[in-house]
Amino acid sequence: MSTIAEMPSGPGDKVLSAQSTFRSVMNAMARPASVQRIAALADAPAPMTPAMAAIALTLFDHDTPLWLDAQIAESPDVPRWLKFHTGAPVVHDCGMAAFALIADGGRLPALENFAFGSVDYPDRSTTVIVQAESLNAGCAYELRGPGIKGTATLQATIKPADLFEQLRINEVLFPRGIDTILVADDAVVAIPRTTRLITKGS
Repeated sequence: MSTIAEMPSGPGDKVLSAQSTFRSVMNAMARPASVQRIAALADAPAPMTPAMAAIALTLFDHDTPLWLDAQIAESPDVPRWLKFHTGAPVVHDCGMAAFALIADGGRLPALENFAFGSVDYPDRSTTVIVQAESLNAGCAYELRGPGIKGTATLQATIKPADLFEQLRINEVLFPRGIDTILVADDAVVAIPRTTRLITKGS
């Protein structure tokens, strides 16, 4: 276990890094299925990828309760690193989380366990951030929805393999629902609750 002095320190220029990461995430949300680039942290504590760590430092604060999957929660360093750098409280009930960090997508809990928000406050839902193996190779997902002109194709290697099928739950919940952010290496792709899967190819 690292001491505070030994912990990765985060980006050198925190303001510029946060602004750059925020723009990348917002561009990803505005243009679903498009691959955006993030100036990833070089010294993120495992098993968080550098891109996930950069997003965490940008979006989390003491008002954003977090749920961590087992792989991240059992890390000797990540929970303390997140607390030290963001002040975000970790919750054990994923239904209470504003954000969920998923290192092992194969063990993603059923989406119905997360917060969907309410009709009056649809923003009080969980944004699920999932580490993917690749966001430029693998299965081809054809998507449609706001921010997509016609259709868009995302090639990605994602766990769980049926993630997009699970996200169909958003169709009956809107304006409530789950927003998803996929990260791999220095890449980020957003799948807002309004995005729909048309077809999935091999």
